[in-house]
Amino acid sequence: MRFENYDISPQIKTNLEGLGFLRATDIQFKAIPAIMNEEDVLAIAQTGTGKTAAFAIPIVDRIHGLKESKKSNGIYCLVLVPTRELAQQIGKVFAKISRGTKANSYAIYGGVDQDPQIRQLTGGVDILIATPGRMFDLIHQEHIDVSRVKTLVLDEADHMLDLGFIEDIESIKRKLTQKHQTLFFSATINKTIKKMAYSQIRTNALRIQIAPENRVSKNVVHYIAKVSMDKKRHLLVNILSNQPDVKCMVFVRTKIRAERVGKHLAKNKIDSLSIHSGMEQEEREENLEKFREQKSGVLISTDVSARGIDLPGIELVVNYDFPEDPEYYVHRVGRTGRGFETGEALSFCSIEEAEKLKEVEEFIDSKIEVLEIYEGALKEKSEIDFGEISFEKMIEEEEENLRKMRPKKPKPKKKKSKKIKSKNKSKKNKK
Repeated sequence: MRFENYDISPQIKTNLEGLGFLRATDIQFKAIPAIMNEEDVLAIAQTGTGKTAAFAIPIVDRIHGLKESKKSNGIYCLVLVPTRELAQQIGKVFAKISRGTKANSYAIYGGVDQDPQIRQLTGGVDILIATPGRMFDLIHQEHIDVSRVKTLVLDEADHMLDLGFIEDIESIKRKLTQKHQTLFFSATINKTIKKMAYSQIRTNALRIQIAPENRVSKNVVHYIAKVSMDKKRHLLVNILSNQPDVKCMVFVRTKIRAERVGKHLAKNKIDSLSIHSGMEQEEREENLEKFREQKSGVLISTDVSARGIDLPGIELVVNYDFPEDPEYYVHRVGRTGRGFETGEALSFCSIEEAEKLKEVEEFIDSKIEVLEIYEGALKEKSEIDFGEISFEKMIEEEEENLRKMRPKKPKPKKKKSKKIKSKNKSKKNKK
């Protein structure tokens, strides 16, 4: 369904069109009407399906319709998220969707000076996006009043559960004294998450589950490359050297590895940015913003940005190391092929990571295709002829090999037509 057909503010429609949002994704199509009707919602959907806009659009529209001016009457909507990066990203989405409306939003999170945040809160906020730690700090200091909250959103709820925020969620629910709507968004569902969800939402809540046959988005073509640990750096350099205009995200297991991979790329004259937990928040924000604005480039990251973060235009994801948790494989490759776009993902798999590969394949309930790597791609950059190791060429050859291996369909046998004697002829013979 196209957004122009929704019963929402014309200004919001204009904003969505400016963002390139012309028609609703599956989760948006199912969630928006229910949220507009003030129903509680439990929504389960893959990363990259447009979950943020699914709740942001109807919330902004409702607040815009309720207010007579831009002046805030207190926090109407509270959005709880697990990480600083996600708080920033959701804050930007709300700001873009609400531009020119009477609704305003603001994101607060730890790792930065709280004074500017306090000043903004004093001026009035309709929609507050927050990480639990910073939110409770400011509640205790009496800078945040949640007594007027009418809508509570728990985003990336499964990740919040993993990080041990269940008590924080229960605590904030107790502070919401008014009757309110609860929106529970999660990328995955299991018994624990289901139990938590149904303890927070009304019994008649609408459950939406966008459950594709494959855990990995159909928009992503993903492969593994079997390569020894000491050859990974050469393979990465050679792939990136052959695609200088690609926008690529490289996932590594640790912050030390991120720094080492970055130095090796620099040594081979490939520029890259990094993001990991060992960096100052300001530097992380700066690198994310730089990469977000780039049309091509390389971002090396630990799993700190595997979930929830929307970085547009990523064409290739490289899993330099396999993740510790198989679920993070899905979140990592989900950085590409988002919305209606397509993308590719390649995971380097050493002998030592064979068990992790097995765990991932069990989790996604599917075998990952092995991409045959040219011997030259595993050598130092100076030793090879780049004409033979294009990543795209390797994929094309792999697909051609698969086509050749498929059994040819037998040609259908032609049915012999039966001769039908003419009734008229038979009558003549009788005469």
